[in-house]
Amino acid sequence: MPGKKTTILTADDDPHFLRLVARNLELEGYDVLEASDGKQALEQIEQHAPDLVLLDVMMPKMDGFTVCHLVREFSAVPIIIVTARGQDQDKVRGLDLGADDYLTKPFSVNELLARVRAVLRRVQCITNEDRYAMLTVIGDLSIDYARHQVTMAGREVELTPIEYGLLACLAQNTGCVLTQDLLLEHVWGTEYSGESHILQVNINRLRRKLEHDPANPRYILTKVGIGYMLAAHPEVQVAK
Repeated sequence: MPGKKTTILTADDDPHFLRLVARNLELEGYDVLEASDGKQALEQIEQHAPDLVLLDVMMPKMDGFTVCHLVREFSAVPIIIVTARGQDQDKVRGLDLGADDYLTKPFSVNELLARVRAVLRRVQCITNEDRYAMLTVIGDLSIDYARHQVTMAGREVELTPIEYGLLACLAQNTGCVLTQDLLLEHVWGTEYSGESHILQVNINRLRRKLEHDPANPRYILTKVGIGYMLAAHPEVQVAK
């Protein structure tokens, strides 16, 4: 019996562009949902729980940033935001709101499909790794890999797949400094080497969710010019 197809929601207010993207995704074997504005996109996500969302920033009724923010209140579905060329601040803002990746218009079909495959592969890899891992407890932080659950002082912390994968990578190397490129390669893939802003945004998001004082972190520490580490003894204050 064939498995369930991967469903992708693509949201854009340009009907020609929307259909072009949808058609190419369908040719790759994906089921595709379409939305022509932000309100419709949010409703589709709530009703159909797609496996991935392609979300344009500039849309009527509700922009992509607002949709991303609202979705992250109830779902960890992977989101790729679509921005205009040269709008780097939009990329950072989207990532900071919980998006997993970005595409810059105009983009080729090959680039679109590569980004989609990369995000879906990361989610699948993180899920597969959970089957063989156990439990990490550091101070008040607990990571239950089998249940895909993170708690801080007994309170469950909701993480996106990317945030969880990043934390798990750091936790499985507790006390060791991991370079930026190593983290990018492990969590995002080799094609993301050098894209340090994606890593920095996700580190900042993790700190806001886990640290009592994100500006003076005790758990996720920075080794300037090298990378990041998860402290083995967070009860001891360590300078960034």
